[in-house]
Amino acid sequence: MAQLTKDQVRHIAKLARLRLTDDEVEKFSKELTSILGYIEMLTEVDTSNVQPTTNVTGLTDCFREDVIAKDTPTTDELLATSPLPIIEQQIQTPSAHG
Repeated sequence: MAQLTKDQVRHIAKLARLRLTDDEVEKFSKELTSILGYIEMLTEVDTSNVQPTTNVTGLTDCFREDVIAKDTPTTDELLATSPLPIIEQQIQTPSAHG
């Protein structure tokens, strides 16, 4: 496997919204290349006699039936418990974008 370039690491970091220093880019270039090398080794494993695994737990349809409870609080009751401001029956939260 070829070494990941610094530009590739910067691109991955940008996609993940991470700010990396030049030292971190160098470090992660080596680490990610090593990790991808291990993954590449999996392509060499002979799995021709191994049955595909699609469900390891044996569980099927383990979800409960969706039933509306009769004593469910109203929207107004739930909104009244919020410590944040309510605007047009919606809880105003701080911006996720800073």
